[in-house]
Amino acid sequence: MKLPRSVEGADVDGRSVLVRSDLNVPLENGKVADDTRIRASLPTIELLLARGATEVRVCSHLGRPKTDEDRAKYAIAPVRERLTELVGDDRVTVLENTRFNPGETKNDSGFAQELANGCDLYVNDAFGSAHRAHSSTVGVAELLPAYAGLLLLQELEHLGRLLGDVERPFAIVAGGAKVEDKLAVLQNLGSRADAVLIGGKMAEEVRGENPFAFPVVLPTDVVAAASFDADAESKVTAFDDLPDGWLGLDIGPASRETFASKIAGAKTVFWNGPMGVFEWPRFADGTNAVAEAVAECDGYTVIGGGDSVRAVQEAGFADRVSWISTGGGASLELLEGKDLPGVAAIPTA
Repeated sequence: MKLPRSVEGADVDGRSVLVRSDLNVPLENGKVADDTRIRASLPTIELLLARGATEVRVCSHLGRPKTDEDRAKYAIAPVRERLTELVGDDRVTVLENTRFNPGETKNDSGFAQELANGCDLYVNDAFGSAHRAHSSTVGVAELLPAYAGLLLLQELEHLGRLLGDVERPFAIVAGGAKVEDKLAVLQNLGSRADAVLIGGKMAEEVRGENPFAFPVVLPTDVVAAASFDADAESKVTAFDDLPDGWLGLDIGPASRETFASKIAGAKTVFWNGPMGVFEWPRFADGTNAVAEAVAECDGYTVIGGGDSVRAVQEAGFADRVSWISTGGGASLELLEGKDLPGVAAIPTA
């Protein structure tokens, strides 16, 4: 994979820089509830300031505003306040939510020009939006000298390793509700993997009809529940003995051991998707077992997808994983083998 040119090679001394960051964070009661993405944006901003940029204008989308009520809900003010607290430099300004302008999602050239006005160069550090051809990710890159930010490059380098000559054995762990959400990724990566482990509701779909041209490892037992409820009657059963009307809400103990063993023996692991309804503690053991196995694996480990990331963070294993991607849809599209418009718009190194 050819990487775009890095911000580290840009001459920013005495210049005004427009930075597209990924500040799409959760809000609660008008405050930032989780500042992980804001903190992840800091290295690029701090690099620009340290190298003498006279102004760093940061822009990002926040949520999916459609109505006037949404505009009040998704105003950038709380994010601006938190970023300002963390940076503490008055050379940094945060522009209003890019999606407040209807031209943003249409890659409108007029809005791109509005963003570019007064700036000398552009840095895209928003990997999570790199799969969108929007004014702030593509349009501006066609108007200003464009560079890739540090976080965007890290995502490309780490995820790109999964697309190259990986160290073997290579294990993929996939979960979640729908096969179709990850079908293209599994088709692209799975044929190159030594083991593809599938849990969650996905496993039921694949068991019924395997859409892949390679074998997959499915759960042999499940934690079954009498209804879809956190407090439902439950028991461990062989998958084939699941009682009529009952639901498999987690992989069972034997499957956990099988999955953990496959992960332990791997030199490269990619995990995306929970093994069950892990939000309910009684059905979280399978997901937690995978999180622990990935953390204890001596190989190169990558986790992507909001639920998997949340699970490994809540279990306290995040610092024992090689790379945790917060790219969401962009991560999946890259691993499908697709070009990302926001990356393609930046000249290669």
